[in-house]
Amino acid sequence: MPDTPEEQELSREAAAKAAAAARMAQQSTWVDLQIARAMRRGEFDNLPGAGKPIEDLGDTHDPDWWVKRMVEREKVVVLPPSLALRKEEAELDDVLDTYTSETEVREHLEDFNERVIQARYALPEGPPLTTMPRDVEATVAAWRDRYAAFRAVPRTEPAAKAPKRHWWNRRNRR
Repeated sequence: MPDTPEEQELSREAAAKAAAAARMAQQSTWVDLQIARAMRRGEFDNLPGAGKPIEDLGDTHDPDWWVKRMVEREKVVVLPPSLALRKEEAELDDVLDTYTSETEVREHLEDFNERVIQARYALPEGPPLTTMPRDVEATVAAWRDRYAAFRAVPRTEPAAKAPKRHWWNRRNRR
């Protein structure tokens, strides 16, 4: 039996390491047991991709493979600021047409113009920025004309819904 505190500490560390090794050995047998039970139940039968080669296996190693796969799967588009602003400017009138008040249109235009000005003063990333800030008053006037034309078109009422049938009348549906 160890007499000194150092020997007792070393003895405790050795016992802890032995216990950890025993747990690891038991854990691997437990995992193997769970896999064998799942195989007997048939939980691995008919999995998607069964019998097919794993995609991109054997290609060169790329540490960013998971990012590229996520971008491809989620269809994420990451554009440089100049191209993103150019694309947003092309779709700006359609976005403005979804608003119903002039204040919302003005706020959106001011936000867009602010981002264009910030991009103009920032260091260029990607192609040069050719997008110019929009004239707020002219764009709002054009929105007002489009909105007035939209409101002038007569709306047809949706067809009346069929009366709701009670559960006891569902058998007689046509």
